[in-house]
Amino acid sequence: MSNSYQGNFDVHFGALRAEGALQVPKGSACVLCKGSRNLCGKDRCPLMVKFYSRSKTRRMIDTLDLAGMSPPGIFVGRYGYPKVEIGPLVPPIMGDTAMMDTPELWVGKSIEEIVDFRFSLVRGKHRIDAFNFEKGGRIVDLTRDLALSNNPLEVEAKFLKKPSGRMILDDEVQPFGPSAWLRDLSVGNPKYDQHVEKAYYDKDLKATQAVRELYRDGVMISKIQKAFSVGAFGIGKNRRFVPTRWTITAVDDILGKGLLKDTRYNPLLDEWRVYDWYQLDNRWSILLMPTSWRYELIEAWYPNTAWNPMGREVEILSDHEFFKGRKEYAPIGGCYYAARLAINELLMKEGKQAGAIIFREAHPGYIMPVGVWNVRENVRAALMTEPHRFETLQQALAHISGRMEIPMETWIAHSGILRDFLSQRRIDDYV
Repeated sequence: MSNSYQGNFDVHFGALRAEGALQVPKGSACVLCKGSRNLCGKDRCPLMVKFYSRSKTRRMIDTLDLAGMSPPGIFVGRYGYPKVEIGPLVPPIMGDTAMMDTPELWVGKSIEEIVDFRFSLVRGKHRIDAFNFEKGGRIVDLTRDLALSNNPLEVEAKFLKKPSGRMILDDEVQPFGPSAWLRDLSVGNPKYDQHVEKAYYDKDLKATQAVRELYRDGVMISKIQKAFSVGAFGIGKNRRFVPTRWTITAVDDILGKGLLKDTRYNPLLDEWRVYDWYQLDNRWSILLMPTSWRYELIEAWYPNTAWNPMGREVEILSDHEFFKGRKEYAPIGGCYYAARLAINELLMKEGKQAGAIIFREAHPGYIMPVGVWNVRENVRAALMTEPHRFETLQQALAHISGRMEIPMETWIAHSGILRDFLSQRRIDDYV
């Protein structure tokens, strides 16, 4: 790193840190490294990625009056629920911005590309009562219009103070940039998707039924999630705003359970399959088993990854369910439900029932979390490839061992499904 560049970085980094946009832990090697020596072990500096992205739009959002084309995007916070902050996501950009809030289109994009268009989205904030949002006024109505719109809309957001604050990073929610309290909001004329509009005006249609019907009608999951978040579905008196983080998992869970009602009574798959995939320095192997329904997600987080930044060893976590499913929330998080949905989409398409185990290695190139869409869409993409087919479990596991760095015995030790299968003697053993 040149001295002139280093000096420029020091000046701007200090300014961004003062705003709270980039936060470095006390005693961190970041202070010594300054993005140039890779002391954290990552192949590129997460702070620098954020710095570059922030620098591109900093001047454009340094204003009390921001105009741009919302993708459309909205965000509903969860802190203080039911008193929550809601509002639009607005970039300082005109034109077609749909890509910025359509994660179904992000497979194949690099971390830098995702960070670039997500961190340019400024979040406008307005506090409401999620249970009594009808009294929230004009800003609530316009935020709902944005969530239900089928196309990008021109938005003018007037703020009480200039946008500032840290950039949001969360493994459940797509990242976005700084925020500011709204003084006023103007939104162009929305054009609703006809299916979403029908569900919105049907005050006797239960939310679960609305979500499943829209999915069957071909409405993208990200659009269903936005509408769900602004209380657009459900029995009239029960409607409420739902935090974006909760909405993402709720919709994935509703859809996954809906498909499972059919797929777990389909004929059994008659072979062992493995689907391989690689994206954002995440390695995936998806094992489909010729068994009754059972499902497991096993994630291995290497040191210097998003959720194991200071560790010295690989951290492995997993959750699973058998034929009857599970009642308690999966501690591994929303990715569990996102991947389960993707698996059942394939089984529904093929008219089959199977067991499924997803092996995921997150390597140091996965420098920051980008949202649970990363799991759903990459598992979907993997299942669109031609699988490797095997006659035995041993052959399938040997193939997976050849792709993954972690030894198979370690995967088995952390797998409830594999340990159960390998330890139980079955009727097939006697045939």
